[in-house]
Amino acid sequence: MKIRVVKELLSTVRFMKKFIALVLLLSVMLPMVALTPAEIQEMQQRKSHYILNLNSGEPLDSVYEQELISIFYYDQFRHFQDPLAPYFMLMSKTDQFAMGIGGVVRMRGWYDWDGAMSNSAFIPYDISIPDDPTRNHWTGSTPAGTALFLSVFGRHTRFGNYQLYIEANFNGYGSRDLRLKKAYATVGDLTIGYTNSTFSDPSAQPPTVDGQGPNSKSSDTNILLRWMHTFKQRYVVAASVETPNGAIPTLPDVYTGCSNYMPNFAAFMQYQWGGGQHVRLAGVVRGLEYRDLLENRNYKKTGWGVHVSTVLNPVAPLTLYGAVITGKGLGSLVNDLQNSPMDLVGDPSHRGRMFAPLSFGWYAGVQYHFLPNLFSTIVFSEERFLPKEEPVYENITYKYGLYGAANIFWNITPRCQAAVEYNLGKRQNIDHAHGWVNRVSLMAQFSF
Repeated sequence: MKIRVVKELLSTVRFMKKFIALVLLLSVMLPMVALTPAEIQEMQQRKSHYILNLNSGEPLDSVYEQELISIFYYDQFRHFQDPLAPYFMLMSKTDQFAMGIGGVVRMRGWYDWDGAMSNSAFIPYDISIPDDPTRNHWTGSTPAGTALFLSVFGRHTRFGNYQLYIEANFNGYGSRDLRLKKAYATVGDLTIGYTNSTFSDPSAQPPTVDGQGPNSKSSDTNILLRWMHTFKQRYVVAASVETPNGAIPTLPDVYTGCSNYMPNFAAFMQYQWGGGQHVRLAGVVRGLEYRDLLENRNYKKTGWGVHVSTVLNPVAPLTLYGAVITGKGLGSLVNDLQNSPMDLVGDPSHRGRMFAPLSFGWYAGVQYHFLPNLFSTIVFSEERFLPKEEPVYENITYKYGLYGAANIFWNITPRCQAAVEYNLGKRQNIDHAHGWVNRVSLMAQFSF
């Protein structure tokens, strides 16, 4: 078993080296293009604003107006499904900051066949094995993803760009209760608040109708303090201290998880070039503690993760997305593994003890713009659970999950969008039992 794990790690390291080398080579060799269709669409979105100048006696400088709005869109952690900048904005009398209240109304409907998911998100981990005869198909809909937000952003002569942001989504009970999604402040190079982990890379995640996205992506949200700086417009470095949110199982009278004793430490290095293209190497270190109830003694384990991600445009209408993520004790940070407490698992060879299991995942996406407002994306993702020994105590049977998506998005107007998507998912268990689910989804949304 140890030899197999070592081989998996060596194979992962070799793959990551080739992946990084290929992306860096492409970034140097690819020709510069004027504007991609995606950039043209974003420019149209930036122009779809109504700005009320509180100093009505003076005209508003249109160039400065666009520069100010650009602050909202320049976000290293901006996801495709995040709301656009607000349609209605108030500009201060000094023209130094703007405030906007906006949101998105998003409706999804779907049909599952040859099996059905247990909720609106398409999560391979949740596929029933054996098949549930009462759930061979499912027609459903949800307003989940509908959101409201408030943003204040601008420039300060001393501290530089700043932004205050609060967002709440209707993703609570029954996908209708309002829940906080983000609440943070960014001033210059510093960010403090509740937002995406530095270990994640939302801007390198391919567009999907499904709200969950690839099953191998990192989608952790924490309260954090982050420093992020850009050097010479091409190099970005970041480091953060983040509130941990571990997931350790309990086996009565054998072991249980302890309260968190240290924060998560995350960092990344990024090389970027025109049109939002970049390649990023991120890492995270976690402290995980459990108690051996047989010995009445606490033990500490170190979790760690490495995440390589990229988004690039080899030619104007084509966008490529990709990521590789691996590490130990990452269960609560990765989509598919978040559905069970898997940061630590019981050690079968030493009752009462636990270890941080290895996992490995990757995704790749290809997006093609037929027109600036019409594009299609194909995505494939895999997540594998690779503990050194089979964790028999928690009855964890998951071995790997597969996720596929193919969609078409149509921006009817800069703020009105419709889409259709096909999803295919598979769950494979350790004993080779497996299950599949198919889904077709429709989506309509309007941003304001």
